[in-house]
Amino acid sequence: MNAALSRLSAGIEKLGLALDDPTRQRLIAYGTLLMKWNKVYNLTAIRDEVSMIDLHLLDSLAILPHVQHLTRVADIGSGGGLPGIPLAICRPDCAVALVETVGKKASFLLQAKAELGLANLSVHNLRVENLKPEQLYPAVSSRAFASLNDFVTLTDHLVAPDGEWVAMKGVYPQDELDALPSGFRLRESRRLHVPGVDAERHLLFITRN
Repeated sequence: MNAALSRLSAGIEKLGLALDDPTRQRLIAYGTLLMKWNKVYNLTAIRDEVSMIDLHLLDSLAILPHVQHLTRVADIGSGGGLPGIPLAICRPDCAVALVETVGKKASFLLQAKAELGLANLSVHNLRVENLKPEQLYPAVSSRAFASLNDFVTLTDHLVAPDGEWVAMKGVYPQDELDALPSGFRLRESRRLHVPGVDAERHLLFITRN
């Protein structure tokens, strides 16, 4: 087992996830593709393999136990495809839409979809406010998209009446929560522990009142 796959597998075990070997190989293939394209397209500030595994792959995989109920989600401001592509790899039963306004990043997402054979993944190269889905999403997610206020405001038109916003954050964002517009509330916050990452991580679930 090569060093990257070994590190990823150790992290997966610590997260308590049951991912088979083909899934792990596909996650590594995605990480390799991300680093390859990053040399030209500057998709992420992370340059080394260890950080890519810890801060991108395992950081995204840490939300898996908390989103098992999702069968369809739009990942907003997807950038290099995080957490949307790891979610699509690990949950082939979940339809994942990646929304990214920057053309070169969307090009990478399309290439990743093709190379990884992700039939459950779709890529939308436009501003989120211009996205008009045929049916509303039960959930939208974000990892480093915007403040919570902007996140719910810009995506309100995408979310079903009983839907939710799933936001990945670092330090608990009390100021952002206090600034949520009327009509929205924090339903639940869960502390995440990411192997290899010595920093706070929180997963927030926001709903309408």
